[in-house]
Amino acid sequence: MPTDNKNFCVILAGGRGRRLWPSSRHSHPKQFIDLFGVGRTLLQQTFDRLSAIIPVENIYVTTNDDFAPIAREQLPMLPAENFLGEPVNRNTAPSVTWACYLILQRCPDARVVISPSDQAVLRQEAFESNIHTALEFVSNHDGIIAMGVRPTRPEPGYGYVQMGDVCELCDKHQMFTVKSFLEKPERDFAKIFMESGEFLWNTGIFVANARHLLAHCKQIMPELFRQLEIDGHANEQIDEEARLVWDYFPLFPNLSIDYGILEHADDTYVMQCDFGWADLGTWHSIYEAESRVEGDNVVLDSEVMLDNCHDSIIKLPKGRLGVFSGLDGFIVIENDNVLMVCKKEDSSAQIKKFVNEVQLKLGEGFI
Repeated sequence: MPTDNKNFCVILAGGRGRRLWPSSRHSHPKQFIDLFGVGRTLLQQTFDRLSAIIPVENIYVTTNDDFAPIAREQLPMLPAENFLGEPVNRNTAPSVTWACYLILQRCPDARVVISPSDQAVLRQEAFESNIHTALEFVSNHDGIIAMGVRPTRPEPGYGYVQMGDVCELCDKHQMFTVKSFLEKPERDFAKIFMESGEFLWNTGIFVANARHLLAHCKQIMPELFRQLEIDGHANEQIDEEARLVWDYFPLFPNLSIDYGILEHADDTYVMQCDFGWADLGTWHSIYEAESRVEGDNVVLDSEVMLDNCHDSIIKLPKGRLGVFSGLDGFIVIENDNVLMVCKKEDSSAQIKKFVNEVQLKLGEGFI
């Protein structure tokens, strides 16, 4: 599929990835590691996926300033100015705001794809086709598109989008108005959502006209832009405004793009996509997404011997042999100076608790 020099992409790579501890660590989070032993980190795989659609020079990476050197090392083909190292963590809406300023400096008619860096896409050709359809739509219409996929299981760890009416502006009949966004429901509600046929998983991938998206960002953060006006910067050129966004970054509210912007916008659509998708944010979601060996176990690039083990996920360091017997529904992860063994059910809350307790009692060296 040919690329278009008006198409841009922002890869969101600033998370700490604590739900994948101890593989994901404070100084080297999940997006910068090769979880599956494929020779490419999650960030690199995301870049590979999007560079088939977006010109390389039009791909931006937002991350915490501490991680910017790692990102540059892993993606040396990107221009240095395309790495946006943020001074503090402020979630995805401020990240997108800053990136849109810089993109509009280069291209006033830019269309932008916003993508997390910690996902799996199973069908690249379908992904390219879906993104191309969305980009074509936003080149002709103002609006923000959330890319959704049909649920394959009642997953409580994902966000959901409730579909409304068919969007008459799209002749491919795969675009709908949005009734609601719902974040990580209880399992019983997730089952109801799935069975109703009205809900899609929210992939966290969004497509929009960059100027229109920036206008929405300004609407939900009026205090910040009012402060810019008070300080005499309201009429700066867009390149100067982009620099000022970095200066004012600590003043940004902690807002995500989906629940900070899309939930309040009246021109948000959801596209039903068919590219096969998994969020790689938790060990449980990785277990659900990955292929399994005998006993419905998932073994991630590790040397193991299993005896009467079932429904477990295991990841060990290179050169380490794990011998397990009677393991049933467990997560076993070893990395550096930490070995974690816990039940797979409801592991996200457990791991968050472990991380907080370890940090409090033993310090940053184990986090």
